[in-house]
Amino acid sequence: MALFEYFPNYIWNLSVAIAMESGAQMGEIIDMCQPIRDAAASGADAGTPQFMAQWAAMGDKLIALAQEDEARGRAFSASNKLERAALYLITAERMQGHGHPGRKDTYAKALAAFETSARLGGLNRERVEIPLAKGTMPALYTRAPGEGRKPVVVYCNGLDSCKELLYWSRLPEALARRGISTLCVDQPGSGEALRLQYLPVDPHSESWASKAVDWLETQDDVDPTRIGMTGISLGGHFAPRAVAYEPRFASGAVWGANHNWAEVQQKRLNREGENPVPHYWAHVMWAFGASDMEDFHAKSADMNLNGHIDRITVPFLVTHGAKDRQISLSYADDLYDQLVNSPRREKVIFTDREGGVEHVGADNMAYGRDAIADWFAETLYGNIGGGKTA
Repeated sequence: MALFEYFPNYIWNLSVAIAMESGAQMGEIIDMCQPIRDAAASGADAGTPQFMAQWAAMGDKLIALAQEDEARGRAFSASNKLERAALYLITAERMQGHGHPGRKDTYAKALAAFETSARLGGLNRERVEIPLAKGTMPALYTRAPGEGRKPVVVYCNGLDSCKELLYWSRLPEALARRGISTLCVDQPGSGEALRLQYLPVDPHSESWASKAVDWLETQDDVDPTRIGMTGISLGGHFAPRAVAYEPRFASGAVWGANHNWAEVQQKRLNREGENPVPHYWAHVMWAFGASDMEDFHAKSADMNLNGHIDRITVPFLVTHGAKDRQISLSYADDLYDQLVNSPRREKVIFTDREGGVEHVGADNMAYGRDAIADWFAETLYGNIGGGKTA
């Protein structure tokens, strides 16, 4: 398996691949990308305004078409178009530098389309707000079917994702099928928490992950003894740290082992590996609330899991793509090797045999999704298939 590489640079191709894995239509992808193919040749940063213009225009068209469907009473069709509109608008917004003209309005339009889609489509997600020490953590709650208390997984963002992309990864759908609910969170430094509340990254992820557990313990449909934690990309750093320091988590997993992100920054300064977004250094300084590079490195110095993982005393799954161009495969080994007190640890490396070899399975998310969903079905005692409970 390989990444779909339409453009001459990795960052643009990554955005397209993420969109394709999140529910984009191929014909719409082609219509958006053909006019800007030449713009990508100037580098990942230079052509992003043209990228935004094309993708936002498709989002606007789909919103208009959805309104026509809704006027005819065709709510499901309207919802389908609004899902893709929100996806394309979020992709357009994600590619821009902090403060880029139109970025704020594009994000607001995406959130509105996403919310309307849930209502019209009767989708299994509810927007909730988790109280934090300062501000709130917006989240999407997807409920497992049936009566009674269910296990639940807290699912957190990476550096540049958002709760909507977590939902579109279809892990919440896969978990619900296995009898497990999901709480997709915009933790500090991501999504709404960053864009609307200006909450920067908190390297000590247990501080906000514990607040998610507090909230879940108040819900009538949650079994508080069966709460898991996972994260994607940089969430593969936050999730292990949270499980290490929050004893109420019963199981953990990572979709990409981001073991020593402080070290990754030093590698990126030396132009080693690929960046996830254009305007990378401006993005990380914005996400961390840093005034300059020196301040950023100071605020991210604790983004290193060495010396913390031996605190994990619950089952833990490590997954990683064999050809990850952003985060070294060696970090998966580091994380797994340091899980010395986990009663059940497992490491799954996705290879060419199946796919999902790129960063967090951008080439094919199906394998990571299934592996993580099955892991939590087994360790939180959900349904592993065929009506069988682990």
